[in-house]
Amino acid sequence: MSGHGPTVPMTSHPSGPLSGTADVPGDKSISHRALILGAMAVGETRITGLLEGQDVLDTAKAMQAFGADIDRLGEGAWRVHGVGVGGFGEPGQVIDCGNSGTGVRLIMGAMATSPIAVTFSGDASLNTRPMARVTDPLSLFGARAVGRAGGRLPMTLVGAEHPVPVRYTVPVPSAQVKSAVLLAGLNAPGQTVVIEAEATRDHTERMLAGFGAEITVADSAEGRVITLTGQPDLKPQTIAVPRDPSSAAFPVCAALIVPGSNILVPGIGLNPTRAGLFETLREMGADLTYENMREEGGEPVADLRARYSPGMTGVAVPPARAASMIDEYPILSVVAANATGRTIMRGVKELRVKESDRIEAMASGLRANGVAVEDGPDWWIVTGMGAGGVPGGGLTHSHLDHRIAMSFLCLGMAAQAPVRIDDAGPIMTSFPIFEPLMAGIGAELDRTGT
Repeated sequence: MSGHGPTVPMTSHPSGPLSGTADVPGDKSISHRALILGAMAVGETRITGLLEGQDVLDTAKAMQAFGADIDRLGEGAWRVHGVGVGGFGEPGQVIDCGNSGTGVRLIMGAMATSPIAVTFSGDASLNTRPMARVTDPLSLFGARAVGRAGGRLPMTLVGAEHPVPVRYTVPVPSAQVKSAVLLAGLNAPGQTVVIEAEATRDHTERMLAGFGAEITVADSAEGRVITLTGQPDLKPQTIAVPRDPSSAAFPVCAALIVPGSNILVPGIGLNPTRAGLFETLREMGADLTYENMREEGGEPVADLRARYSPGMTGVAVPPARAASMIDEYPILSVVAANATGRTIMRGVKELRVKESDRIEAMASGLRANGVAVEDGPDWWIVTGMGAGGVPGGGLTHSHLDHRIAMSFLCLGMAAQAPVRIDDAGPIMTSFPIFEPLMAGIGAELDRTGT
């Protein structure tokens, strides 16, 4: 079973040229944060372009359970009437975060400095993921967590009755951990300081400033130092959510490997802490251009033009780039399989603890389709077979992971034989219009038994 419904087997067939415009949904990371900070502001926040995938809808339900008044006004248009910093009430039920690691970790941070007890759970995938990386720093504020062995959900988090500000150095690059600490710091007196050796996506910092929080970012010998002054009165905002670069990755990468393709993906957020994939693709020789560059809602945005690129070659992706493209390594490996030479990806141990073990899931699935892969604890290498060289024909397993499912469906569009996946159901969590969008630009997908 998928996390939110029946199993959906799907087959991706070799495709003719992909063409047209691919209007991908709103950014998932920004959508989560807009709902949470809207719930922590005093007054009414209006949001347009919100991603209405299951992950984000679960966060909206959680904010309602804490006392925020939330209404859907139309497609992607939402109203959030917040309760203010420190105003969360204790929910009367378990907070089910479905498949969303981002959702559960950010919500934990937001409530950790309020004197309430909250029990969190999720689907089969989320309940295997480690939460100690968030609950450990939240305990420094005075919060207490009780969960299953290994710090896994279901888990009850008891917020601090008398929170104290903290100074915390993030041990591994993680925007989720950083953001959880910053959200907890909102209801702690004084200054909370977060230090990260490698910059991660900075949507939380940008949005906190937009809501009126006193926050500064400075580079130092220790790394990137973020200082937040606690207990502000957050002011409601009007937020236009840019389109999600992680979702754009799939039609973009499919176009690069399917002969004759030429597509436009408009309005994509190009925050420099999120754009590592596109930089890597261009280094590989991809015909990928930015058109109509602009700024929307404090975020850099552009229209992406992607054309078939048969001459791509493998590269060694700098480990320092991992934080800016951690969710895009699965689809990058699909492009790498269609390039010439080896693509080397190192410093990516975070992939082992995502919705699935993404290194193992992609390595086994690529091998099932005739591609040579080497892998280790925090690295993997894909040996490319050149344009049109992937045999395909394999059955792959999505492991309840939306990005694994979408990546192998893209592989099938350029392979010599169809690629089957056991379950496309998890795609609904982040990209609910993936199937009709891809079909609209020429992909041939069908729902078939395995």
